[in-house]
Amino acid sequence: MGPTSSQPLRLRDVTVPNRVWMSPMAQYAAGSDGKPTDWHLVHYGARAVGGVGLVMVEANAVGPLHRTTSADLGIWNEEQAAAHRRLTSFIRERGTVAGIQLQAAGRKGSHQLPWVGAGQNGSVSAADGGWRTFGPSPVAFGELNAPREAGRADIDEAVEAFAHAARMADLAGYQVVEIQASHGYLLHEFLSPLSNHRTDEYGGSPENRMRLALRVARAVREAFPARKPVFVRITATDWAEGGIPIDEAALFAKELAAAGIDLLDVTSGLVVRDQAARPPAREAVHAEFAATLRNATGLPVAPVGGIGDLSLAERLVSSGQADAVMVGRPLLRDPYFALRERPADPAAWPRQYQRALPHRALGG
Repeated sequence: MGPTSSQPLRLRDVTVPNRVWMSPMAQYAAGSDGKPTDWHLVHYGARAVGGVGLVMVEANAVGPLHRTTSADLGIWNEEQAAAHRRLTSFIRERGTVAGIQLQAAGRKGSHQLPWVGAGQNGSVSAADGGWRTFGPSPVAFGELNAPREAGRADIDEAVEAFAHAARMADLAGYQVVEIQASHGYLLHEFLSPLSNHRTDEYGGSPENRMRLALRVARAVREAFPARKPVFVRITATDWAEGGIPIDEAALFAKELAAAGIDLLDVTSGLVVRDQAARPPAREAVHAEFAATLRNATGLPVAPVGGIGDLSLAERLVSSGQADAVMVGRPLLRDPYFALRERPADPAAWPRQYQRALPHRALGG
């Protein structure tokens, strides 16, 4: 038997107090300056109070042209980093580790807010405040605007943007950064043959398609302090013929391990707009993939998806399939998900709430 989900996990010099973690989930609540607002403070603060070991703050664009929408958070300048300190200070005061996901949207950029018009499938034109996107190839994602093909200058800029964002994340007080290399965004677009039709050194073979993501991984690892861990959200499979299979994901994961990455956040799909290319709606859908990548690399893994109760999280960790779990939608529904099944453990609850626990509730 392995550790329990309530036991700490040490990664470099950072100790995460438990292994139930908040997955990054975009709120589309930032202003045009990309800075976090009161919404973000309350949203992430509640989950820190709610007992998760690590709060992974949603995808933050590494530059203004790397956003998905005009309401995305950003971490590309010092003013944004200073604003993020409100979040990191509160999260860390609760004894929770503060993490941040770094993202470049690629061809999935410049779209509508999810609740406006066609939402994430609705493009925003330059005349309406949108921007021209780029990707590995000039192939659109669904009905979004077709990107221009990235040139060498675009590729080099993306690498430096990720590195600079990692420096800003450290300035903001984040203890962990995560590189978004999944869900059809820029790095995944280069990784997948479904979206990457290039014939130069960034396309074709798996080694070539991995080149940009590995450059980013090395640059971020060098830019972020050595005492702090760097995660990668990795795609285990594209769920589509001709896409990334698990053995290719394992090859990529081995290269990430060699680059000094500390943990793999395991997910899949969403590189093409096809319902069949989405992860199946089943319990712990990425747990087996996570175990495969763990065995291939020796890296700690944290699967996301279909983890709806703490007993399942406990089974995944104690069985050795995962070192931690990323919880998404259940934490949107219930900020106290990580404490909900622990009423007999008063020390896990904030002092302010302990009088509501069964053994303290005699006074009504």
